[in-house]
Amino acid sequence: MIEIKHLKTIRALAQTGSLAKSAQWLHTTASALSHQLKELESRVGNPIYLRKTSPIKFTIEGELLLKLADDVLPKILDTQARIQDIQHQDKGTLRLAIECHSCFQWLMPAISQFHNAWPMIELAFDSEYTFDAMPGLTQGDLDLVITADTFESKNFHFEPLFSFEMVLVTSPSHPLAQKKFITAEDLTDQTLLTYPVSPSRLDIFKYLLLPANCQPAKIKTVDQTLMILQMVTADLGVAALPSWAVNEYEQQGLVKTIALTQSGMQSKLYAAIKSREKNKAYIRSFFEISKTVSLNNLKQVTPLNE
Repeated sequence: MIEIKHLKTIRALAQTGSLAKSAQWLHTTASALSHQLKELESRVGNPIYLRKTSPIKFTIEGELLLKLADDVLPKILDTQARIQDIQHQDKGTLRLAIECHSCFQWLMPAISQFHNAWPMIELAFDSEYTFDAMPGLTQGDLDLVITADTFESKNFHFEPLFSFEMVLVTSPSHPLAQKKFITAEDLTDQTLLTYPVSPSRLDIFKYLLLPANCQPAKIKTVDQTLMILQMVTADLGVAALPSWAVNEYEQQGLVKTIALTQSGMQSKLYAAIKSREKNKAYIRSFFEISKTVSLNNLKQVTPLNE
């Protein structure tokens, strides 16, 4: 009566909170997903979620199916991974580096799940390549890079992970904290705190400042997100950071976030790998685990399918 595809759909609904996002995450259409849910409800004999609720609220039957999905799907994934492990006998080290230094919030749980699924693959972080890791991938010193930068190449594959909103972070007492959104001109008299990378690689420059031919009054580079936030709270500058990286601090009243532009600024995150490696079973598993864990652990992120 209940199929694996139904469990995947129920879990996607719980994770994303909407039919549209679930369809995007499952690489199908909202109408096809709606038809599948109606078919499942016909088999169950009752609705499994309440219509027109945001986020989606499940009925008792839906909650039971969700519990089943949470119990069964990880076991299926684990079994499939272990079968592939036995068949391919993949051994070795997955050397990775992170250009997004706010990513540890979701990457550590993802690595833990990956280790359970692929115990024969040793994960190793390379701290030599900080903020600019693609040369390490090019030279063969790295196997995978978490990055926001992509480019056309036959040699590299950029696996889309998720998209998220970049926001301006200020102290609660900062004059810009009262604005509904930030324009490029708002930053011309500000000290902008950034990671130590070229401004051309930073979204706030690429999509806001440079198109408006504007520059902040001063730029200070800081290599740690926590230090950036501490400097922001002390009114030593403002910063553009992922919204999910500062939610906890804003809830505590330590900082204030403001939208960058009236429509907001969306950024994207990818896993870069050499094209010839992208179809390896454990690499595909790393991609899928990273997507699922980030969606579960981070607020205000959406699936990125390209």
